[in-house]
Amino acid sequence: MRVLLTGSTGQLGYEIINSKPNGIEIYHPTRMELDLSDYEYCEKFVLEKRPDWIINTGAYTLVDKAERERDLAKNVNSFAPWAFVKAINKIDCNLLQLSTDFVFDGKQNKPYQESQATCPINYYGYTKALGEELIEKEINDKSRATILRTSWVISPRGKNFVKTILNAHKVKENINVVSDQVGVSTSAKELAKVCWKIIELKKTKKLPFIIHWSDAGVSNWYNLALEVGVIGVELGLLKKQANVNAISSEEYETSAKRPKYSLLSISKSIDLLEIKPKCWKENLKEILIDYKKINTKRN
Repeated sequence: MRVLLTGSTGQLGYEIINSKPNGIEIYHPTRMELDLSDYEYCEKFVLEKRPDWIINTGAYTLVDKAERERDLAKNVNSFAPWAFVKAINKIDCNLLQLSTDFVFDGKQNKPYQESQATCPINYYGYTKALGEELIEKEINDKSRATILRTSWVISPRGKNFVKTILNAHKVKENINVVSDQVGVSTSAKELAKVCWKIIELKKTKKLPFIIHWSDAGVSNWYNLALEVGVIGVELGLLKKQANVNAISSEEYETSAKRPKYSLLSISKSIDLLEIKPKCWKENLKEILIDYKKINTKRN
């Protein structure tokens, strides 16, 4: 089986390559080889390479910057997956499209179901929701595409909240962190396992068009920052924790609005995929253990 993977240098892309099952060949072009903002070329590229699967983890994820760089964000997040589907309609190929909890507005207080209508409140969320919509409208055979929504992806590599907060604990006495945005983090390593399980299951069974996955539990950015400090001290990554102060979204001004509640319901996915998610705290500790190993080797 041949898999075309976009976003291979990102957190999830790395873990997908690292957990590749036997018998699968992954082609992971660089941005120079496959520029997702050139959506016309995206179609040509797939037709040339003729993969069995496309795992599209590549995305424009700069939420605040997307408010200004609207054309670029839309080309990458909306039109590139649309172009992939146009190619899929012409060859024997499938698409696994990664999406986000930010397709919802956060105005409810219970986990979002896969069947709920999208209602984004920032431009990044709009482009990801539009990407989902274009896939559904364009694809001839809906069984050939799966949208996998997730939230707050973290890992020991790349740029993410956990690494940013860990560094803040090292150099600051006080850290102000938003406490009124409810959701949960997702381990990139665990999410990669889900990606491969979806591909495996698609050989023998029909899967829903939209699947949700995250770590188990409920959290917010403030609790995540606190836990990074606790585990960081426990593992010897920090000499001491900074004081973490809870602030409101209104006190932390950003160009783009964030949903106040973006927890995804994963109960159907647990039954469907037969994978038991780990608690976000457990996965966070594993990530920080891996982070320590990586940085010990470098030093």
